[in-house]
Amino acid sequence: MDKRKNVLAIIGSTRANSSNLNLVKTFARQSEHEFDVHIFESIGNLPHFNPDLDTESPPQEVVAFRKLIEQADALLICTPEYVFSLPGSLKNAIEWCVSTTLLSQKPTGLITASASGLKAHEELQLVMSTVEARFTEATTLLIPGIKGKFDANGNLIDEPTIKQLKAFELAFGALLD
Repeated sequence: MDKRKNVLAIIGSTRANSSNLNLVKTFARQSEHEFDVHIFESIGNLPHFNPDLDTESPPQEVVAFRKLIEQADALLICTPEYVFSLPGSLKNAIEWCVSTTLLSQKPTGLITASASGLKAHEELQLVMSTVEARFTEATTLLIPGIKGKFDANGNLIDEPTIKQLKAFELAFGALLD
């Protein structure tokens, strides 16, 4: 019987082959014994949040997204920083969940990987605290200078970051126990 936890990974970047996507793929490979990581790659397809559409029959893309969150044992959010803030696509996705309790007490790992990322990392923690996601300091990770930590093939090659990601994985696993 498969005892791995089902993790929904939400990438804040809409760029194909982004550093954030490569980082989550690295996480998925290194933790495959413990987690079954499903990467949500349709964040750009969610409609702009509109409270008037957040009714008993929200848009189908939103229904499907919410179902993925509901079925997941945990969330992993990995995002870049855009203009010292969260990408609009990620904020939009979170806003579609505010009227629900889907994120409340959901075990969550938060990674901000960008050129700097400090402001977005602070904002991500604030937003996820507001929706009552469950995370700890050990299940948050800020990785500045992310592009220089991969080789041309998208492989994570920076040893300190590899070690940080492993420590993050262990803390994330403990959060789910």
